[in-house]
Amino acid sequence: MSESTDPAVPAVPADADVPGAPDTSGPAGEIAAGYAFTGPALDLGALLWDGRVLPEHPIRIPLSMLNRHGLVAGATGTGKTKTLQLIAEQLSAGGVPVFLADIKGDVSGISAPGTANATVEQRAKDVGQAWEATGCPSEFYSLGGIGTGIPVRSTVTAFGPVLLSKVLQLNQTQEQSLGLIFHYADSKGLELIDLKDLRAVVAFLVSDQGKPELKGIGGLSTVTAGVILRALTAFEQQGAAEFFGEPEFDTSEFLRTGADGRGMVSVLELPAVQDKPQLFSTFLMWLLADLYTDLPEVGDLEKPKLVFFFDEAHLLFNGASKAFLDSVTQTVRLIRSKGVGVFFVTQTPKDVPADVLAQLGNRVQHALRAFTPDDAKALKATVKTFPHSAYDLEELLTQLGTGEAVITVLSERGAPTPVAATRLRAPQSLMGPVGATALERAVKASPLWSRYAEPVDRASAYEKISAEQAAAEAQAEAAAAAAEAEKQAKAAEKAARSAPKPDPSLAQQVAGSGLFRSLARSIGTQLGREISRSIFGTARRRR
Repeated sequence: MSESTDPAVPAVPADADVPGAPDTSGPAGEIAAGYAFTGPALDLGALLWDGRVLPEHPIRIPLSMLNRHGLVAGATGTGKTKTLQLIAEQLSAGGVPVFLADIKGDVSGISAPGTANATVEQRAKDVGQAWEATGCPSEFYSLGGIGTGIPVRSTVTAFGPVLLSKVLQLNQTQEQSLGLIFHYADSKGLELIDLKDLRAVVAFLVSDQGKPELKGIGGLSTVTAGVILRALTAFEQQGAAEFFGEPEFDTSEFLRTGADGRGMVSVLELPAVQDKPQLFSTFLMWLLADLYTDLPEVGDLEKPKLVFFFDEAHLLFNGASKAFLDSVTQTVRLIRSKGVGVFFVTQTPKDVPADVLAQLGNRVQHALRAFTPDDAKALKATVKTFPHSAYDLEELLTQLGTGEAVITVLSERGAPTPVAATRLRAPQSLMGPVGATALERAVKASPLWSRYAEPVDRASAYEKISAEQAAAEAQAEAAAAAAEAEKQAKAAEKAARSAPKPDPSLAQQVAGSGLFRSLARSIGTQLGREISRSIFGTARRRR
């Protein structure tokens, strides 16, 4: 990064007569004059004109304009990722934190010093660069622990019903119902930590036990609940279950600087989720929305608070829902005032929706190919997105070499600069991925690892509802068992009362007869006399 004190950049009007100042006559000089900024700026490279590299005419971008967003585009193999790396390492050197979404896994080298070779040395000489191998302070993250990195997670509650409705592509009625579900969970102290918590609450509210809970405020139809549950199932199949949970990641971690004052480069490792675009887009929506909510309004700053780079952005937008596109468009438009810049890196500008593209004030366009009619159409469309130029852009864009680009940025006044063909500087960090062992070692050495690595599954809505349902079922079973026992007892008593009496035995019949009773009385009387006599000492007379 250079400032107005750089001898290669005049801090005076372009037409001033200053010994040693770059020649600003002719088209090349007029283009170069558009990049003679007075404040801090990033050095992108040197002007290309008429087949020559002009190191005395540096092409730069004002640091204060990085929050006006940007686009880095070009065919495969033209150097887009290296341009991303070049800008990111200069931002870090200027004290600006950077976030890199690394889908292919080849940006991790920004953490290590580069390797000098003949190609790098020749490139540095061509553009007037004092190249020095330098790595950036870096942290590596992963989505919910999928892959190597510090896990980034969000709770369902923090994600919120509005954002989740957009991800699940719910209609307005379904979105309102989801909002009602969140409201109920909050009012009942049912924490929505992960997706199984949300699923449990939805299922409970349409059960016989739960239906009365929402009756006073509209209720939840079984049909709507079914739609939400099916959408959640499809969402989980994209790997979303890994993203939702605790410990919840604090997005302010991305705003840190190193001990030496350089901005921290946060690299989100995404190779493991290349086939899960919905998960990636969900993360992006949450991250931008969370930062927008938490950061204060600051207007235009001398340098941004944070700059995002989303590599392979076409994977982000391919098949994206209208709700997602609307969300990204709105956030990109508004987050500038929070001091945050967003750069999309992709193959052609048409990969980015027109409403989003209109918000990108800084453009670095690498070579395009015109091998097919579709390619030629895309080339013409790309040319139309640039300001009027002294170049034949349609021809130039097919002839640029690797590491060369057509550039236009916003000046310090916010006006587009002249279109400049540029040979770009060489990154000073490693141009390629670091080894798997080194990556894992860097992740485990981070102070954030102990804070976010181990997932926590505390008692939340799912566990509370499950416990209540288990208790209710146990109570119901006990009541049913008691009722059944009482029923059986009553049945037994009734059966005992209505049973026929058994026939008396022969002895019982004899004992019950009149003759037997008479004989018994006679015997009893005679026996009584004998006993009485015995007691009172009297005896019968002898005859």
